[in-house]
Amino acid sequence: MNFKLFPIRQFAAALLLSIFFFAGTVLAGPPLICHSLDIGNAKSLPWISHTWNLTGSESYDTRNLAADTFAILDSDSTVLVHMETLRRASLYAQADPVASKQLLLKLLARANAAGNSSQSASASFDVGYYAEVLNQLHWIHKDAANPAQGFDGYARVKTALQLRPDDPQMAFAAALITLDGPAAEHQSYAQKAIAGAKSDPLLARNLSTHFISPQSETMAAMISRTPSAKVAQQ
Repeated sequence: MNFKLFPIRQFAAALLLSIFFFAGTVLAGPPLICHSLDIGNAKSLPWISHTWNLTGSESYDTRNLAADTFAILDSDSTVLVHMETLRRASLYAQADPVASKQLLLKLLARANAAGNSSQSASASFDVGYYAEVLNQLHWIHKDAANPAQGFDGYARVKTALQLRPDDPQMAFAAALITLDGPAAEHQSYAQKAIAGAKSDPLLARNLSTHFISPQSETMAAMISRTPSAKVAQQ
């Protein structure tokens, strides 16, 4: 399936992204959407774009989105791989809300079925993180349907962290979700992520990358700031 963004839509998206701000510093877009993550040589959904925005030259059949996403999530337990895969899934599904909703429902069903099993933390994280990604994507495309509307993804991520409190990559994800607060929880997540990166080379590489462009601050610096204002969503 080919995806095309018409010039007027590109302009509208760019204009909306330009007004996102946090603590007086320009934030050039929702972080769960606009910042690609370094996953090394790990497998994820195919991707050829160099930015978050699909160029129109990508070809992917979104009828396979749920199956392909689950195949990756089930074969690699690395949280960063899950984060990047779910980010890509949301972008591919922009033009296919049915596929997006199907993936969300399947992730929710898997999380509910996991119960207290060893897979519970990962399953809870995946559905929560994907819901938060969809919510941030909706900030950009307010005219599009949001399958995650009314779904508290952050609560699911918090549940995952309660089950896996010492996972620094999961803490990094939570720090990105809570960039606009709650402040105390955000600071705790950021501290755990930065401390954990000392023994996690992949996380360390991601924290040292710059948000969107080399001129912006590093991810470590961004999550280290104390939330003091809501990210603009209008």
